[in-house]
Amino acid sequence: MNEISNAELVVLNLLWQRGALTSAQAVEALQQTDAGKDWHEKTIKTLLSRLVKKQAIGFEKQGRGYCYFPLLEQESYQRQASHSFIDRLFSGRLAPLVAGFAKDKSLTAEDAAELQKLLDEWKDNNA
Repeated sequence: MNEISNAELVVLNLLWQRGALTSAQAVEALQQTDAGKDWHEKTIKTLLSRLVKKQAIGFEKQGRGYCYFPLLEQESYQRQASHSFIDRLFSGRLAPLVAGFAKDKSLTAEDAAELQKLLDEWKDNNA
């Protein structure tokens, strides 16, 4: 999959949250967000076009406009992006990432409990 820029991800997140939107609806919604408040209509339409070319979103013609919808599943993208990030920054090892959060006290007790549950399930499935 082609890499998705931060700006493109803002648009994709909107489509994941709201589902199919016309370009006018996407422009209006994005201009109400912190990330997109300074974006012009042409900028947003360019981002939509890039996402279509990357096959992250699809579109259907509706009258004189287009309706855009996600083709890429959010969970699938997050998994792929997470693996790519960990590979690039931590040589594919997850432990140093988690250790960094623990050292910075960014890891909450709730996070630790969730991680422990995931580890226990992993152990049960891989025993």
